[in-house]
Amino acid sequence: MHSPILAPLIALVLWSFVMWAWLYATRIPALVKNKVVLDPHRSKEEFHALLPARVRWKADNYNHLMEQPTLFYAVVLTLAVIGEGTGLNAGLAWLYVGLRVVHSFVQATVNVIMLRFAIFMVASVVLLVMALRAAVAVL
Repeated sequence: MHSPILAPLIALVLWSFVMWAWLYATRIPALVKNKVVLDPHRSKEEFHALLPARVRWKADNYNHLMEQPTLFYAVVLTLAVIGEGTGLNAGLAWLYVGLRVVHSFVQATVNVIMLRFAIFMVASVVLLVMALRAAVAVL
């Protein structure tokens, strides 16, 4: 089965790997520079306190890409399976991916929280519209 809506799904998966690479490209040098000892008994909060904020932002964003986008994947796969993965639905999927990429850049570089929140909210509304369209099509 080929559906145009699967392209934005794969794009977001690949973007998640870009953020994964960026995370480690900044985290490993920071660990070395700050001589951080990896201690399994140290809490996550203690570990994060040893890293500069700009380094933590990439990890935070990677974690965010493992959260709400899981709903996106489910909705996209549903729309693809039921034959509704074209037109407006595919456009909404690309819009969601674009917003998540912008969100990533904002969080990973300047981390202006209100801007990041606004982008997140718009992306969430796009995802909600997609979910409602899928619900109408399924039900």
